[in-house]
Amino acid sequence: MQIQQIHHVAYRCRDAKETVEFYTKYLDMDFILAISEDRVPSTREPDPYMHIFLDAGQGNILAFFELPNSPDMGADPNTPRWVQHIAFQLENEAALMQAKQDLEDAGLEVVGPTDHGIIKSIYLFDPNGHRLELTTITASDEQMKKLDECKWDMLEDWTRSKQTVKHADWLHEQEFSAD
Repeated sequence: MQIQQIHHVAYRCRDAKETVEFYTKYLDMDFILAISEDRVPSTREPDPYMHIFLDAGQGNILAFFELPNSPDMGADPNTPRWVQHIAFQLENEAALMQAKQDLEDAGLEVVGPTDHGIIKSIYLFDPNGHRLELTTITASDEQMKKLDECKWDMLEDWTRSKQTVKHADWLHEQEFSAD
């Protein structure tokens, strides 16, 4: 099997129109498609829905389902809110900081920037409660090479111990040495 790319990632939304307006207004995505059916095509279950698709750039599609006959949306109570999120890459730090300013000027609450050592990110929530990350790569080729060289050892050590592994502590050395 040869995966070509992710065609789309789908999430649930409370209100399809509100969701389209948010992503087109604040993240400059194009609204590219809407599908509405009375039955789920794969299972034939009766469950009317609106399925919307947004162009996230470079062939990436973000989709949402509004399900009016289902119980209200909720988050997984056993997963912290920061874990499940959608991350969008911006061109550079200047674009990231401009996005932060634009979003804040529009009245949205933005957290960050957060320096992860190889990327810098800002965070906000969409009207459905989905956490969004806007990020830009700041890593050098050398940093990425070092991470690539230790990824399997990190995974094996984590799998064995389920304890934090220290193979890439160097990513945050400056951050913590400044404290």
